[in-house]
Amino acid sequence: MRLLALAPTPTFALLAVLSAGQESNLQNVICSAAHSSPLTGMVSMYLLMSVFHAGPWLRLLAARTRASAVR
Repeated sequence: MRLLALAPTPTFALLAVLSAGQESNLQNVICSAAHSSPLTGMVSMYLLMSVFHAGPWLRLLAARTRASAVR
């Protein structure tokens, strides 16, 4: 169950990378006249979701840092 908490962050980061490649092509075709911000769209949503779900990774890194400092 603890490993399941680590799944969202890399998943959303991967989705952001995959969406970035697709979104640039779609924006050129569909919205060539519109000047959209890079902070809009699916890429930014996936990056924000990745950051919001980073808590378990940060706790894991903190625990490992404390364990290595004790040695």
